[in-house]
Amino acid sequence: MNVTLAALSSATQIARAVRTGRVRAVEVALATLEAIAARDGEIKAVNTVLGDRALYAAAAIDAAVARGQDPGPLAGVPIGLKALFDVEGQPTTAGAAMRIDAAPALRDAALLRRLTAAGAVPIAVLNMDEYAYGFVTVNAYFGTTCNPRDTARLAGGSSGGSAAAVAAGMLPLSWGSDTNGSIRVPASLCGVWGFRPAHGSVPEDGSFPFVPMLDTLGPFANTLDDLRLAAEVAQGEPIAPMTARRVARLGGWFVDHAIPDLYKAFAGIEALLGVLPMAELPQVEAARAAAFLITAHDGGRLHRQDLSKRALAFDPETRDRLLAGNLVPTPLRDRAVRFRDWFRKQALALLQRYDVLIAPATPDVAPLIADPVIHTGFGPAPARANLGMLAQPISLAGVPVLSAPLKRPGQLPLGLQLIGAPGREGLLFDLAARLEVAGVLGI
Repeated sequence: MNVTLAALSSATQIARAVRTGRVRAVEVALATLEAIAARDGEIKAVNTVLGDRALYAAAAIDAAVARGQDPGPLAGVPIGLKALFDVEGQPTTAGAAMRIDAAPALRDAALLRRLTAAGAVPIAVLNMDEYAYGFVTVNAYFGTTCNPRDTARLAGGSSGGSAAAVAAGMLPLSWGSDTNGSIRVPASLCGVWGFRPAHGSVPEDGSFPFVPMLDTLGPFANTLDDLRLAAEVAQGEPIAPMTARRVARLGGWFVDHAIPDLYKAFAGIEALLGVLPMAELPQVEAARAAAFLITAHDGGRLHRQDLSKRALAFDPETRDRLLAGNLVPTPLRDRAVRFRDWFRKQALALLQRYDVLIAPATPDVAPLIADPVIHTGFGPAPARANLGMLAQPISLAGVPVLSAPLKRPGQLPLGLQLIGAPGREGLLFDLAARLEVAGVLGI
């Protein structure tokens, strides 16, 4: 039976069809390879196609089904991986031209092993900002990833290839990383669902680090059901059903630096939930500064040896930021870490009062590639450094965040952050599902 991604557009549908033998995983893989070949020349989301591996894995899944075995909840689902994941037999470039000739990975990253054990079929390595340092996916070697909703605009980053591949319909699921907003920013700009798990809840072994204190790995999807399925497989356990009753908006910084279109979204939310209280996280601007300092210091130190020996091999945009990071004094970084510990306690205390906090994911819609500027409460600002200004403070708290696309037919995408406490991710998915039914969220 022939199958196209249009006929089976979601990961949930694909897995159900493959597990029941209605379609073959090989047919799904071939259709996905065709979709990538047809669309990616325009988008530039894919750095490497894993064609042989995908077809071999898909054939093994079909053989398991034929034997009466269940390949798992992601049976036959094609997935893409940000270029910082170890993929056996491939160099882990982390988006860096200087790593193209690195020794191939000896085995898959821990998370990838978990996904393939659930039946997923790795099919593509996806573009990113070099070493994950940026919010735009403008890469001097691998190219600029274009936003599928308007190819004259940026996809966001640093997981831009992962978000764009899903938004373009090339993949039903992809994986990225989020240090300071690198899942939430491109999810918002490309109009897809994204999830930043609580820090430490998903295995990171075998993923190229940026700032281990803040790094986490998470999925992108076109449906909320797919996002939940992906999150459950990654975390190794079901997300418990919960009902979100106490919901608040984050005020202050999160209101001051968002365009008016984001304010309008709350009219639809309040039509469902009633008028929302305005909650305040303390010292949010300082939290953003602390995230900047930790990122600059730790990222710079991670690459110090290569900077001293091979500085010209770096993407110029990344090199300059890493060099500046090496100038951040360690005592100042340590002070930022102490602030992080305090800020996390304040965030968790607020999340005892409220089940879910809601904030914009980005201050503006996707900026033009030719004019990478966004509008903030400070006025026009460079996109690369500032697209994450609403996501960075939340990263510092280390809590789970669901990035949800606003329902905006005919308009450029914008997203919201649904923020909760670790272990209570079910509240985020519950609220997202209710808002989707109400027509506030969705693609």
